Amino acid sequence: MKKTLIAMMLATAATTISLNANALDVEAKYKQTCFACHGTGAAGAPKVGDKAAWEPRLKQGMDTLLASVKSGKNAMPPGGLCMDCSDADYTALINFMSK
Repeated sequence: MKKTLIAMMLATAATTISLNANALDVEAKYKQTCFACHGTGAAGAPKVGDKAAWEPRLKQGMDTLLASVKSGKNAMPPGGLCMDCSDADYTALINFMSK
């Protein structure tokens, strides 16, 4: 019985670790890929937390923002320096930066 309980606990822990490993650490990804411009406002990028700068962009809708990120806009290169981001990752990053 003890061995079965320990095996079940280990399986649960391994599953939890595996699920969490796949989750995007938004702040870390922001620092790695977005901060250079969105942390400083370089090249006119809206800064993190600047609600006034983000408001007109957010009004365009997430689909438009995703298209801009993926194709590049103004000085922002396609993908915004996040070459391994999915649409969900980009959405999470946009939400993080615009709050």
